[in-house]
Amino acid sequence: MKECLVIGKTHAGKTLFALNFAHYLGVTNLEITFRHPNGLIAKKTYSLAAARRELVGPAPHMTRALQSFVLDLPVGKGAKRCTFTDTSGLIDHIHADVEVRRAIAQTLGAIREADLILHLVDAAAVGRTDAPSALGEVDYQVAQFAQLRSGYAVLANKMDLPGAAGGLERLKLELPGHAVFPISALYKRGFREVKGFVQRYL
Repeated sequence: MKECLVIGKTHAGKTLFALNFAHYLGVTNLEITFRHPNGLIAKKTYSLAAARRELVGPAPHMTRALQSFVLDLPVGKGAKRCTFTDTSGLIDHIHADVEVRRAIAQTLGAIREADLILHLVDAAAVGRTDAPSALGEVDYQVAQFAQLRSGYAVLANKMDLPGAAGGLERLKLELPGHAVFPISALYKRGFREVKGFVQRYL
């Protein structure tokens, strides 16, 4: 079964996107496997509403393990299964908390193994910044590495917020040749195009 990895910086909206994408595909309950950096593996079944309450929030680094669940995507007259994996948020500096550093290292290791990569970027934040580069250092490095494979796309998230349209244009200019999809993880906008992208690589 192929794995689709959801990556990005803290507050990019990765976990909300992963859960709402599952809902978009008609899922109501999820069995999530938590693979911790220390090797511990745990499983828990959630309703989507409960998963949003427990796993999504304003605090940075709420996700400190690889969080995986299986999705069925329609392909032709049938369906193909895909492991969808949410990851710890990346940052541009070295975090003081060793547990967070291990979670980030686990995420970076998972990038090398994934079949598909969906790279979430906060388009609204990009639109607000006056930095010369649309991407921070870690997002840029991930894009440079991941572009070597075909199953890589940038999801310009938070298109429902002010400044996001300008951020989307900056991302397209800075990442020529990449698939860049404007989405709103909160309102499930742009999910049809993301689904089509994932289907092509299953």
